[in-house]
Amino acid sequence: MSEFDFVDHYGDVEEVANEDRLPENEAETALNCAFIGVGGGGGKLAKAFLDAGFNKTLLINTTGKDKPEEIDDKHMVLIPDSDGVAKNVEFGKSIFKQNDAVVEDALRTKLGEVDWIFVLAGGGGGTGSACFALDGVFNRYLESVKGSGKVFYIITTPNAQELLNSTIAKNAELVADDVSNSPHMILDNERQTKILRGKVGLMNLLPAANTAFAKLFSQILKLSSEDSSIQTFDSKDLERCLKTDRRMLVGTTVIPDPKIPNLGATIFQNCVKRSPCPVFQNKAKVGSLLLVMTPEMANDPDISQHLDAATSYVGGRAETLFSGIYIRENLPGLIALMMIGGIEG
Repeated sequence: MSEFDFVDHYGDVEEVANEDRLPENEAETALNCAFIGVGGGGGKLAKAFLDAGFNKTLLINTTGKDKPEEIDDKHMVLIPDSDGVAKNVEFGKSIFKQNDAVVEDALRTKLGEVDWIFVLAGGGGGTGSACFALDGVFNRYLESVKGSGKVFYIITTPNAQELLNSTIAKNAELVADDVSNSPHMILDNERQTKILRGKVGLMNLLPAANTAFAKLFSQILKLSSEDSSIQTFDSKDLERCLKTDRRMLVGTTVIPDPKIPNLGATIFQNCVKRSPCPVFQNKAKVGSLLLVMTPEMANDPDISQHLDAATSYVGGRAETLFSGIYIRENLPGLIALMMIGGIEG
């Protein structure tokens, strides 16, 4: 070393910051995660999560024309030498396979180390419906950074009017079939817009639906990061649910009077009925029920009995149920957030 001992005189080694690295998530979450929107519809849903504080969000597209407003270029990954795929899923898949190195390089330079990747895509278009062609890239990236989670797909389906177009309908079926054995969630735009009609204008239906879902899912990620003096739904419980293969349903409801006799059935049916996800028939593999209540509710012995019955009722719809109870002031009623996973079909 004596030949190079002069090197030490010029200071200690300093780590060089990666200027392309996206900042850490500001949103409170139990998971070290990233959101990746693929295609136009997926990009718009990804923007809702970016607005919610998930800074580790990327938008991948074959054209810059679908870029949502107010999105910084640092969050964009544009596939070179392409200008859309004209709703041709096979062409979209071939474009992604030819440029998988572009996507993988973007993941490494912009995301750093994450455990979970949530892929957001719109079923119906060519780019979003081709997203599963990047499944190998996403999984290879998680393996390379020793991520402890999985790739979870969130796919939106077209509304009834759009499904009258045979190409759009076929594309939606193709991507739903691609992700069917992976952990995934289907968001039915027809159900979402029906819930919101009369509350927002026509132009704001889908943006409002995206924002509402991002807030719902973000709240589940946030609650699972919190301790509870009553019952905690922790990160391991959440990961167990999200790692379960096949489809997941998520829903929420507010019960103004939690002393009603059929509390469990009311919570379950309201969450399913008001869910943005398609309903299910068969018993699921896993489920979670998160209840948020006021201190007065938590101290009421009558309500306590109803809550025990409610948890049992929802638990009967899944082989394994995880639950958590959290206290907040000034609530409009008992708030329930429910996830049901491992659904067949």
